Amino acid sequence: MRVVNLRNNMVLAEKARIADTFFSRVIGLLNRSSLEEGEALILSPAKCIHSFFMRFTIDTIFLDKTGKVVGILPSFKPFRISPIYFKANLVIELPENTLQLTKTRLADTIKIE
Repeated sequence: MRVVNLRNNMVLAEKARIADTFFSRVIGLLNRSSLEEGEALILSPAKCIHSFFMRFTIDTIFLDKTGKVVGILPSFKPFRISPIYFKANLVIELPENTLQLTKTRLADTIKIE
């Protein structure tokens, strides 16, 4: 799957995978030592996340059902709990600095294709 910011046509990820079962969401990125450039994990459904037992920092985007960015957490460190974004439908976890490099911000529209 590909993740694109429609406001500026920037590609956030070329190799995104979806975690849409209870088990796949619980495991998330716990079995990884990093996310490579161009990779992403999409958690659906999700309104918040945790990074307990993760080994690396990530950027996160919270999207509503229309793909609008309703929350961002750049440089989300291990052993943290995110705020709850009640309007969120899913979360995209990306390599650290992806949000800065792609200039992704609140209210942008993200397309997953």
